[in-house]
Amino acid sequence: MDLLTVPQVMARLQLGRTAVYDLIRTRQLASITLGRARRIPTPALADFIHTRLEEEAAA
Repeated sequence: MDLLTVPQVMARLQLGRTAVYDLIRTRQLASITLGRARRIPTPALADFIHTRLEEEAAA
């Protein structure tokens, strides 16, 4: 399992730093802390995207 940095997630989702940290803060995007570094597991990012796609399809 790969761990992504916040800037990597920002690039993949094409969102700003604040938006990514808001997703983490509201627990929409799972993350772990290693020391002072925040990392997002690739499966967590895939789950987030999948959930959003399902929500869009249901709307």
